[in-house]
Amino acid sequence: MNKLSNRVALITGAGRGIGRAIAIAFGAEGARVALAARTRDELDEVESAVRSAGGEAVSIQCDLSDQAAPERLAAEVADRLGRVEVLVNNAGIGGGPNFRPVSEFDDDHWHLTLAVNLTAPYLLTKAVLPSMIERRWGRVITVASINSKRASYHGCAYAASKHGVLGFMRSLALEVAPVGVTANCICPGPVETAMLAKRIDYDSGRLGRAREDHVRQMTPMGKILIPQDIAPMAVYLASEDARMITGQAYNVCGGMIMH
Repeated sequence: MNKLSNRVALITGAGRGIGRAIAIAFGAEGARVALAARTRDELDEVESAVRSAGGEAVSIQCDLSDQAAPERLAAEVADRLGRVEVLVNNAGIGGGPNFRPVSEFDDDHWHLTLAVNLTAPYLLTKAVLPSMIERRWGRVITVASINSKRASYHGCAYAASKHGVLGFMRSLALEVAPVGVTANCICPGPVETAMLAKRIDYDSGRLGRAREDHVRQMTPMGKILIPQDIAPMAVYLASEDARMITGQAYNVCGGMIMH
């Protein structure tokens, strides 16, 4: 316990799913957590859950598709909790309901996906990085996807954004390694979220499988993950235990990728 005692952590997409699970886990480890998401009701619930777990929490409603939002968000967190020491870039959008081949892909969905999944982590990291470098300590953790390493059928924007964010994290890691700042990715496989539900419906339909049969075939372990399966890796990468780990992309995927 208390692996993150008094660390100021900012988690995007914290209102539900993986972001919610990471926020609660950080709170249980003593972190002071800033929660960012679009939906006020969800933020209020997670803020209460983080406090119940033992952490301090504030919540900030924002839409990261707005390119001005990351700088405002970082400034507000600094005012309310202090300068960000651990950044978790978790907010993202998937392919649904715009699963289409490249020749028919929706251009607006392409631009929105890259704005949220790639540009927002870049801008938010850029906003908090100077104080990390000044203190010679910091953690940047980005929730990518196994689709940062493999294709996504009829999901070119999602796969491109996740491949891109992995390249960004590795480039960042190389730059800041000498000053005590680490940058890593977590690459989840199929996690039980609203985003995945759309993918399951689409793929089971196009493959002519019963939904339950398709879910069992998604991982070698015969089941999909839950958000709480991802949180321990985030805690580890944020902690002092991981001080010599940077530029990595850890699969938490039920065995979908075995290398």
